Amino acid sequence: MEYREQRFLSTRRSLLPGQNGIRTLPQYHPWNTLKTGEAILNELNADIICFQEMKIQRMALQKHMAVPNGYDSFFSFPVAKGGYSGVAVYTKSDIVAPLKAEEGLTGNIQPKPPFKEQERVSPTYPQAHQIEFYHDENGDTPSSLTSLDAEGRALVLDFGLFVLVNLYCPAEISDTRLPYKMNFHLLLEERVRKLIHEEGREVIIVGDINVTAAPIDHCDGELPSQQADFWSRPPRAWLKNWLVPLGPMVDVVRDAWPERKGMYTCWNTKIAARDSNYGTRLDYILLTRGLIPWFKHGDIQASIRGSDHCPVYVDLHDEIQLDSGTTLTLRDAMKFEQAKRKSPRISAAYWDEFKQRLLSNFFTAKVLEDVPTPSTSSGSLQETVPIEPISQVPVAKVLSSQATQREELTLVESRNSSQGSPCAAETSTFPSRKCAPSFSKTKRNGDDLTNEQRKKRKVGQTKISSFFAKPPVKSSSSEPNAPRSSSTPADIDAKEVDAGTQRQTQEPAQMNADHELAISLSEAADTTEVQASTSSSQSKAAWKHLLTPLRPPLCRTHREPCKEFTVNKAGPNKGKAFFICSRPLGPGYDKGRTDRLREEVDMQYRCNFFKWASEVKTEALKDGAKGNSNGGNSDGAISSGSDTTKVRIPP
Repeated sequence: MEYREQRFLSTRRSLLPGQNGIRTLPQYHPWNTLKTGEAILNELNADIICFQEMKIQRMALQKHMAVPNGYDSFFSFPVAKGGYSGVAVYTKSDIVAPLKAEEGLTGNIQPKPPFKEQERVSPTYPQAHQIEFYHDENGDTPSSLTSLDAEGRALVLDFGLFVLVNLYCPAEISDTRLPYKMNFHLLLEERVRKLIHEEGREVIIVGDINVTAAPIDHCDGELPSQQADFWSRPPRAWLKNWLVPLGPMVDVVRDAWPERKGMYTCWNTKIAARDSNYGTRLDYILLTRGLIPWFKHGDIQASIRGSDHCPVYVDLHDEIQLDSGTTLTLRDAMKFEQAKRKSPRISAAYWDEFKQRLLSNFFTAKVLEDVPTPSTSSGSLQETVPIEPISQVPVAKVLSSQATQREELTLVESRNSSQGSPCAAETSTFPSRKCAPSFSKTKRNGDDLTNEQRKKRKVGQTKISSFFAKPPVKSSSSEPNAPRSSSTPADIDAKEVDAGTQRQTQEPAQMNADHELAISLSEAADTTEVQASTSSSQSKAAWKHLLTPLRPPLCRTHREPCKEFTVNKAGPNKGKAFFICSRPLGPGYDKGRTDRLREEVDMQYRCNFFKWASEVKTEALKDGAKGNSNGGNSDGAISSGSDTTKVRIPP
């Protein structure tokens, strides 16, 4: 079996996690066409795949992503903050398998039961007193390493030939966060130092370090103001000292493309910076010098989208020629044959929620011993469940005339009152039979109708002509809740004749009243028709101003139509629309006088024009009112032919 090229991907949020986490992946192509985690990983065509900023809790991780078929998976989640940071590593089980694996950089994160000595990656780990930590604003330094290892930012896997460290370093989002970021870097440096110098191991660092290594890795790195103080920021100075020639780690992707500009891996999606490649390089694959003979090729994959970052990968040779002339395969160097055993204990395959369980176990009945079987002989006693007697029984449905129903109903009620409920008699004969529930004597409308009568009542949608038809003659006895009376059929017929005669005398008067009302309404309509015609033009103009889309304003610098954006970030302005310059971003674009020196502004890129859409609409209405007052047809800044490009800014 020929061994494939070994490929590593440091994806940082680009393929799975994304800035908004792993659950945003279906928003991008081609990942929205792939239904399982196995299909997604196969699409990457890699043997070791590393992800950062998973932004998901363990309980929310679906099985097809936690334990995909054909892969071993390892995760590290933050201790306290749910849905924050987090890293993951997937290894193709038939190609490569880690010998050992653990969470964090300190060795303090242990499973249950804790690791045995032979399960740990290293015999010794960094200690707080061995590191010269960065002071915070109060001059304090960490007294322990627990807080630095509590955000789920590192996974360490031993592959024999090398130790892989998958990282998601903290971002420098504020001055108060800078000490934590620097101390995490110092902890990482000490961990790698012990692996290299004390254990003699080779190391591969993959992931998002959240630092630009050189001015060429920054979109504004060539500006004079940036070059003057580029290394003054502590994280950049630290990374420069950690890379060759000053440090032990080699930036192999930059070495493969030493003069390549625009090789960025991260873009600000809030300002659509990826379209013009206005970004930075924050994601790296770093190797120690001893692994350079294995390095074959490395690059970024800017065309693959999944978040605000893109993948970075390296390919390793499947074999190399040693100085002694012998050939060493990567498969043998990584001790893959020895790795054909159980995965390390922190693998997701050992999580309780994903262990295989037979469904039949949940439905297995317990065997009851020495349970006597009820005898069917005449001498045996049969237990019966006592049933409370029912004081009332449901009224029988009678399929005869209304008079017959009343007679039978009276007969049933009198029988119940004199003899009691028949439920007790039925219970004595049939012990297992349950009586029907009691009902109230007051029946709902239609309860005393037959099935044929109910079908006739379900006539579907009512026609409008039915509202103007002559109502049918109904007897007072047909009402469902009407009280019972002792009237004879002759009395009922006499009442119906009287009611009909009364309606015949009232109909002509009602028709005359309706005729007079129609005449008065027609006269009122004639008087209001003139008023409606005079105000129709005003209403038409008002609706035109309300419904016609805004014409985008022109930016003051380029005099070009602007683009409309919408604020999606939580806050008082969420949902509000605004206009900015439509030109793309680029080195030296105008950020404003406070953020960009005037002599460094490049006018071929976006200017700093900004205006709320509400202000544009107000100005358009004012211009339209002035045009109407002057007798013109101007509609201000409102135009039906606008082709505004509407882009929504993600939070």
